[in-house]
Amino acid sequence: MYIDESKVRDYLLVAVGLDRRELRTARAAITELILRGQSRLHMRKESDARRNLILSRIATLRLDVTVFRAPKDGRSDTVRRADCIRALVSSLPRDSATTLCFELDETLVRKDRQTIVEAVHSSGNAGSFAHRHATAVHEPLLALPDALGWAWTKGGDWRRRCDTEICVVDV
Repeated sequence: MYIDESKVRDYLLVAVGLDRRELRTARAAITELILRGQSRLHMRKESDARRNLILSRIATLRLDVTVFRAPKDGRSDTVRRADCIRALVSSLPRDSATTLCFELDETLVRKDRQTIVEAVHSSGNAGSFAHRHATAVHEPLLALPDALGWAWTKGGDWRRRCDTEICVVDV
């Protein structure tokens, strides 16, 4: 599962799940989209034509997408992120191995790890899962939650172009 955040309006934690057997295909599809001189895909920096291409390519992949949404309600971004992570951990299947890969923000790693440990204990979901933080340069599949979160936040035709069912969980 690949995870990124958006703080444009509400706080969104976008989690994109892929079956392990499809990782190589998905990684190749995303890597092919990186242009010479680019270190990674990032929707904010792409033209509309490239955004269309990226979303079209993503639509060919079999993904499970969940947006954990915490509205602006007086909680800080840090608290809303922790609440979203707790909801994510409690939603994980208990009977399968899952790896969570968060987009790296050095200022959040320690707090994320603490939140995950607490969430595992409180939810009773001590199943087989691991977590890590990585940069989008080193993990191209982090482009998935970035692109889908961007399109979902933009709404309208951009959201429709995702061509995948996105589950929204209010936190």
